[in-house]
Amino acid sequence: MLIRLSAAVAVISLLGGAAFAQGTAKPTDPQIAHIAYTAGVIDVTAAKQAIAKSKNKAVVAFAQDMVRDHEAVNKQALDLVKKLKVTPEDNDTSKTLSKQAADKQAELAKLDGAAYDKAYLANEVAYHKSVNGALETLLIPSASNAELKSLLQTGLKIFQGHLQHAEHVAAAVK
Repeated sequence: MLIRLSAAVAVISLLGGAAFAQGTAKPTDPQIAHIAYTAGVIDVTAAKQAIAKSKNKAVVAFAQDMVRDHEAVNKQALDLVKKLKVTPEDNDTSKTLSKQAADKQAELAKLDGAAYDKAYLANEVAYHKSVNGALETLLIPSASNAELKSLLQTGLKIFQGHLQHAEHVAAAVK
């Protein structure tokens, strides 16, 4: 399965899209690459926290899927930037995403049991909705390189599947 740059979507959805303020300049390909990688790292971190904290088999299985998919995406993203000889560029969006993710992880770390599971899944649903929106309206339209754009489009399809999976697990946990 081609997972590609779904990581960009992951970060944005985790943070509710707050890092993408209206009226900001569109990101460059090196910035998009950094946002994508940062997003993947953040989603893997969130999923690993869920694996460690949750006792619910469905939540743990979902989180394991997120780790598998986003680690694969980050490998593909790194392979692409090496192939294209592009250096990912840190930027305000990736910095904001990292800060917001750290705050969310700290908030979730204080919860246990069913309260944790519900909060984690609610966050994943919101995260994937935001990521899908950011891919559609900002990242894909801003990408100049055809291969990067293609990876982002593939990522969007995968994240739409993640959203459905998160919604399904969230409904089952309630």
